[in-house]
Amino acid sequence: MRLHVGSRLTLIRLLILLTLSGMSSPAFGQALPATKPAELGFSPERLQRLDAAMQQKVDDKQFAGIVTLLARHGKVVEFKTYGKRDLASGAPMEKDAIFRIYSMTKPVTGAAMMLLYEEGKWQPDDPISKYIPEFANLKVFKGVDDSGQPILADPVHPPTMLQLMTHTAGFTYGFGNTVVDKMYHDQDVLHAGSLQAMIDKLAKLPLLYEPGTRWVYSLSVDIQGYLVEKLSGKPLPDFMRERIFEPLGMKDTGFSVPKEKMDRLATLYRVSDKNEWTPATPENDLAPDLTKPPAQPSGGGGLLSTAQDYFRFAQMLLNGGQLDGVRLLAPPTVRLMSSNHLPEKLMTGEFGIGLQHIRPGMGFGFDVAVFCDPAQAVDITGKGTYLWDGAASTWFWIDPTDDMVFVGMVQRMGGHGPNMQTFSRAMVFQALVGQ
Repeated sequence: MRLHVGSRLTLIRLLILLTLSGMSSPAFGQALPATKPAELGFSPERLQRLDAAMQQKVDDKQFAGIVTLLARHGKVVEFKTYGKRDLASGAPMEKDAIFRIYSMTKPVTGAAMMLLYEEGKWQPDDPISKYIPEFANLKVFKGVDDSGQPILADPVHPPTMLQLMTHTAGFTYGFGNTVVDKMYHDQDVLHAGSLQAMIDKLAKLPLLYEPGTRWVYSLSVDIQGYLVEKLSGKPLPDFMRERIFEPLGMKDTGFSVPKEKMDRLATLYRVSDKNEWTPATPENDLAPDLTKPPAQPSGGGGLLSTAQDYFRFAQMLLNGGQLDGVRLLAPPTVRLMSSNHLPEKLMTGEFGIGLQHIRPGMGFGFDVAVFCDPAQAVDITGKGTYLWDGAASTWFWIDPTDDMVFVGMVQRMGGHGPNMQTFSRAMVFQALVGQ
């Protein structure tokens, strides 16, 4: 078919307009900027080791499937899939697979809190009770008496917002073997029915330890989710959607999954110590029906997302709070969030959760672990790298020194799986041979 000059010019103008409209907002198209690995400092030959290592994890049945996304200087180095999204049907893993990210929700909630920090809604040295009056009379557990009753005392000082943001406020999760954990478990605080009901229950339970004296992984971030609602006047899912997901073009991230997207959900598996795989039952989810908004949205573990969506969130942080011309946070705010706020007395190796250990050289910021001295922590990553992972073994890390982001999505619950945080960094950095 032949077009005359006027028609060709009209077609060219239309293509330009479509391109520009797609670039004007990350919600349109969301094409990831890519380039040749060598142009980003990576050896293509050495990157094959990363690919082979990920495939080996699947072949060894340590994971059913994997999605990885590596980016540097804001451009994608690799975006690959391995294995199966569902073992029973044999459905292959796809790049747009949706995963339960559990505790990778925490940094997103942290970012929501930082948005409110920028609005002057809270300060790190404020007592939590300034915003949650129900916590005005919290007690500290001091042991049990001869009759087995708990001994309670007033805290030396009330827990602060800084301590809430760093898991040092005195709260716990209910998963441990302490008397206080048993109280949390008996009260079923994570399934209280609403965030307000959760707060009401916590107000009647003692703190596990004196604020500031220990690092204990806790439902502090679920409390932050409640604070986001109270300080913003909006439900947590609405605030995150309007202030984070929509501006960043994170079109597949939320506390529920639309029915039309459920066929993209990666099947969640539970793995025994003997490496026996079974589909995880619905009660493993904080919201059993993932197609419906949860009654108690968990700021600590309730989100579902894709590798591409989470990359957009992480790249925003790496960029100092902005992505594709959309600014969420100021660079100093991101720096505050991603800096270590633990004193050295807590960075001894005594504290940690799962495969993550607070130790010399590795501290904790606002809802993220931070490598303040990688060499001291015996890690290959750049100084200032911050990270976290999720209960289904998903993980991510952001390296501001080397200007890199890595996101790993998997679907494994339970068992003693490999430490993909340290493993992925070793495999990535062995391939980084240039600037």
